[in-house]
Amino acid sequence: MNNIPSEEDIHAYVDGRLDDTRRQAVEFYLAQHPQRAEEVRAWQRDAQELRAALGSWMPEADNPSLDPSALRAQHRQTWRARLAIAAMLVLSIGLGGVGGWQAHGVRQASREAPMSDAMQAYRMFAQQHGAMLDVTEQHDGDLQIWLDNHFHRAPQLPNLQAAGFHPVGGRLLALSEGAAAMVLYENAQGNAISFYIRPPSKVAALPRGQRQEGTLMAVYGPSDGYNVAMVSRADEYDADVARKALPTAI
Repeated sequence: MNNIPSEEDIHAYVDGRLDDTRRQAVEFYLAQHPQRAEEVRAWQRDAQELRAALGSWMPEADNPSLDPSALRAQHRQTWRARLAIAAMLVLSIGLGGVGGWQAHGVRQASREAPMSDAMQAYRMFAQQHGAMLDVTEQHDGDLQIWLDNHFHRAPQLPNLQAAGFHPVGGRLLALSEGAAAMVLYENAQGNAISFYIRPPSKVAALPRGQRQEGTLMAVYGPSDGYNVAMVSRADEYDADVARKALPTAI
């Protein structure tokens, strides 16, 4: 590759915002420049830690100064130190507001019945019809790229199009065990099914199973070092779609 990627492309690559052609060009360049590649990998780790910390904070309006790309551009030489400070400040603010209490609910649920946190995330985001998602699906495969950027060897996202559900977007969350994520699907009627991924419990392995909690149904099991779940309404059709989708992720 003769052309050196621009700084904008590098930052967009770190944030998972490049199309396939530009992403492959950046990856080819990084493969030829190991030192630059290591720097970019460090940025990706920092971005994941920041997003995990910010996953519990739901601001009323976007704050461009906290965008990872802006932080990198402004403080490239002191990225790690400034990033840690920003994450702690934002998290401390968020824990005092609505977002903090919602995140507390997810973290608390993660210590209760199997995949209660997946159901709590569904209530918080899926039932809001995609409100407050971190990323939306603009092109086929966008959400898989986003998931791969945040989880090493992430499972393949289920394809629910045959059942009438299309991917809408994703949300990153922070648990005591580490980062978790929810990918939201919706159909033409506005019904939602979510795919949820989280680190495994340090106490006991998660067996494959399913359970109903109120009007919601969750099917879950282990997958490639993670715990995953499909959450849907408990009605017969949606629950059947979720049950059939889970094996593709395990």
